[in-house]
Amino acid sequence: MSSHPLKVLVAEDEPFNLRRLSRLLREAGCEVVAELEDGPSVLNWLAQGGAVDALFLDIQMPGLTGLDVSADLPRHIPVVFVTAYAEHAVRAFEQAAIDYLLKPVTSERLATTLQRLRVLPEREDRGQPPGPFRYPVKAGEGLVMVDLAKTTHFQFEDDAVWAFAGERLRTTWKTLAEAESALGTRVVRGHRHLLIRPEAVIGVRAGDSGRLRIRLAGGYELEVSRGAAIGLKERLGLN
Repeated sequence: MSSHPLKVLVAEDEPFNLRRLSRLLREAGCEVVAELEDGPSVLNWLAQGGAVDALFLDIQMPGLTGLDVSADLPRHIPVVFVTAYAEHAVRAFEQAAIDYLLKPVTSERLATTLQRLRVLPEREDRGQPPGPFRYPVKAGEGLVMVDLAKTTHFQFEDDAVWAFAGERLRTTWKTLAEAESALGTRVVRGHRHLLIRPEAVIGVRAGDSGRLRIRLAGGYELEVSRGAAIGLKERLGLN
């Protein structure tokens, strides 16, 4: 875990909310290096070489939304979205946000976000990509967030992408390509309808015609195609 204070930029077009979030961040031990009120100002600040460990972006801002800013970042910077509107959660996590905070932000909820940010360098040192550690699934009329670490695999079935995290859960992704784009190298292809979290694999044996039979945490047994077997074996250090 990094010992230096997190350097954060806060972008929020409502002055009261900007001051409040900046105060909470400072009270939590962060160094607020910039307080900006619109999207273009964030990109300009970064273009001038500003150094920052994370961005806290309001989603609805003049000029460019927080989502627009995130899509146009000149380099990888962890992003936390802050908004009063829960319906933006899906797009936020599809853009690999570290977290998503609903206003009014509480110090307790902010502490959870900062803990995620503080351990990112450790993950990067181990070759693990930064990005979302939770993803949205449907629950009644709303959404709930599921920890990727509790997930074994994703399958495309019945015109939807389903996550397997102790139970079968319907995600918000409409195609496996969308899920793969959002999750990046945290998952590998098993075949054209399957994504696997490599850390969930607890057993491997040879199948027919170059395929693999894998056993996942939770008792799942799946077949991996011959083409995908090469990449999975490489991720598991079996080549």
